[in-house]
Amino acid sequence: MLPHIPDAELQKAASDSFDAFLQLVCDATLTANGGALTADTMPSFSPDQITLTAYKMLHEELVGGGFVQLIHNGLGPFIFLNPFAKAIRLWGQALDDVELGEELHAFSKQLYRGRELFEQYGNAIAAPCTYDEFVALYEQYPDFDTLDEYFVEHEEQITYAVAAYVDAHLADFAIVD
Repeated sequence: MLPHIPDAELQKAASDSFDAFLQLVCDATLTANGGALTADTMPSFSPDQITLTAYKMLHEELVGGGFVQLIHNGLGPFIFLNPFAKAIRLWGQALDDVELGEELHAFSKQLYRGRELFEQYGNAIAAPCTYDEFVALYEQYPDFDTLDEYFVEHEEQITYAVAAYVDAHLADFAIVD
């Protein structure tokens, strides 16, 4: 279901930052579709809305603790075993700005590498453990360091490219009043 977003709110968020713009669209989408993206509410989301929501979830986890945290917190199957990386690549192809498109294409490659690592180590990382055991996971699975570093270095450009896609295809995300 497409949420209704007042144009003034959208303009204010966009003038604040591309992060605020994405957060407004994502929050409105979640509110319009049951408050959370779950197995029960997923049918009410469009593929683009799912991709945006997945990006916001991934972003929060990666900024907070990287791919190990994302997997440990149970988001590995949602991010890696669904066509999220493909959707990000396709978003990049749909952008008129070639550099932004290349940014999303490069990010999708990192996600595909993340999937390989998730398939190799995901069960062990997702297993219940103490806080100290969780912290030790970062040392046990250093292969994720490169992915984490890539995201930290490119986060602003990736998020800007996602915002550019959402802005260019806003009618697929929301009804602007």
